[in-house]
Amino acid sequence: MKYLLVGLGNIGAEYADNRHNIGFMVLDELAKQQNTRFSLLKLAYYTELNFKGRSIHLIKPTTYMNLSGKAVNYYTQQLNIETENILVIVDDLAIPFGSLRIKPKGSAAGHNGLKSIEGVLGSNEYARLKFGISDNFAKGQQVDYVLSAFNKEEQTQLPLLINTSIEMVKSFTTSGISLTMTNFNK
Repeated sequence: MKYLLVGLGNIGAEYADNRHNIGFMVLDELAKQQNTRFSLLKLAYYTELNFKGRSIHLIKPTTYMNLSGKAVNYYTQQLNIETENILVIVDDLAIPFGSLRIKPKGSAAGHNGLKSIEGVLGSNEYARLKFGISDNFAKGQQVDYVLSAFNKEEQTQLPLLINTSIEMVKSFTTSGISLTMTNFNK
């Protein structure tokens, strides 16, 4: 079985630790734990690993958030990965910080990275792991908020949340979406 894990974010040091880059952060930690490194390839930073007999391909698109679908489309086709074996890790304003949700499909809910992926796949029926970042911003400040760093209190909780996200990713690849939802969505 082959899987494509997509961490959403923006490339560049100025974006490295911001809320919108949590997808990159989760995949960076997974790669570190599995002793693998990303290489810059076409449209994405790419690495692969084997976990319990599964071939898992990780990408961090270099297209910036709004064009993430280009990288997803390219690697899905190149690696011949079924849509149901794609998992996108994404920040979500509608979920409180500290909450994680995995879903088999859903709307883009205004997230430009998900809109791009949905556009190129022609479907919203791909799994996504939503990392809650809250909506703690004043009206009109959404862009500044998602492109800002986690606050000090949030930063103390990030390692545990990232590790839980990794457990969810592993469960998705070994146990499937339904059991992962049952075990992790609270």
